[in-house]
Amino acid sequence: MTTKGSLNKQVIITMSSNNSEKMIVKANAYVSNLNRFLKRVKSEYSVDFIYTDNKRLLITINNVVVTSNLNIIKKYIKDLNDIDYNDIESSRLSQFKSYFKILSISYFVEDTNLPILSDTIEGILKSTHIFNNITLISYSCIIKALPKSNMAIIWVDIWDSQSGSNAKYQNVDQ
Repeated sequence: MTTKGSLNKQVIITMSSNNSEKMIVKANAYVSNLNRFLKRVKSEYSVDFIYTDNKRLLITINNVVVTSNLNIIKKYIKDLNDIDYNDIESSRLSQFKSYFKILSISYFVEDTNLPILSDTIEGILKSTHIFNNITLISYSCIIKALPKSNMAIIWVDIWDSQSGSNAKYQNVDQ
């Protein structure tokens, strides 16, 4: 399950508020210049608009943004003389809100009669290589599969890549 909308057409650049204020003052010029830059590097994409959301600069493109477009935009921003490139914290593509569901896990902690806790699940997920590029955005929800069962179903909301590739089904041996 993923969110829908123009999120997949955005590049998010986290920067100091001083930099974002400088960018917004000249936003129309930056849109024009960035579009010329994209045309020069033979990209079929164009920038629709630039706006700021607190300490983030959001650049909205006319089509779904891919990593190559992100690199082009990062290069353009890096070459600007008006802003301090050292105050740019990160540049990334937008992510989708999804959920990750785990089936058939023991409801009780091994050798005890205590139910598994959300903190335990979160610790396990964060230490697993599958979750290297995934951000947990909620506590895990743990529910017994059946009232008299000792198996549980667990799900947690996550921020994932635009394609959802980070949360694709993987068979993990315990």
